[in-house]
Amino acid sequence: MTSSMAPLRAVVFDMDGTLVDNMVFHNQAWVALARKLGLSMTAEDFQTHFAGKKNEEILPALLGRELPPDELHRLAEEKENHYRTLYRPHLRLHRGAEAFITRLREARIPIAIATAAPEGNRELVIDGLGIRPLFNRIVGAEEVTRGKPAPDIFLAAAKALGVEPSACLAFEDAVLGVMAARDAGMTTVGITTAAPAEQLREAGAGWTVPDFMTLPPEVEARLFGTRA
Repeated sequence: MTSSMAPLRAVVFDMDGTLVDNMVFHNQAWVALARKLGLSMTAEDFQTHFAGKKNEEILPALLGRELPPDELHRLAEEKENHYRTLYRPHLRLHRGAEAFITRLREARIPIAIATAAPEGNRELVIDGLGIRPLFNRIVGAEEVTRGKPAPDIFLAAAKALGVEPSACLAFEDAVLGVMAARDAGMTTVGITTAAPAEQLREAGAGWTVPDFMTLPPEVEARLFGTRA
């Protein structure tokens, strides 16, 4: 059996922009912080160059200098508190995600979340939606050295699930996230909540979809078809 037709035995989800359609609120909070700091940055700039990285990677890159820990923590908390205030009233799973997760669990396919989101943001989404018990593993940025586009967090998720990366399906919305999943060796589907389909395909997504309502037929077959 060729690798392109091999069964997919686990699924790894990014969180922000993938399981939940919230990137517009992140982008608003980052643009507001950048302006306060006297920097020029658009939502498109953030989405293309920074989405998927860890805050401790984003802030020094934005400011062009290393930050002492207290300043880094203060700025990160200011941004995240603003984001959570903006997004909290809109909290909900992305279209089709609940039904898709249910199908995966019924098929006994292990699932994980791999996210650079800090703990407070994970709690808002994962615990706010009550979905923590549905996932076999949640891998956060603190568990890896490098954020996306490095493949570390996806490799850690595959290891935690006990499945080879090449047998994992990843869902990602960000260009850097797609690159990370690709470089981890995972089959990747791009979710077009924040970046154009063309950019996600150029980054390495095999397919792009707007949500989880309909999967590409080949992905459907490899996940739920006859499994060795």
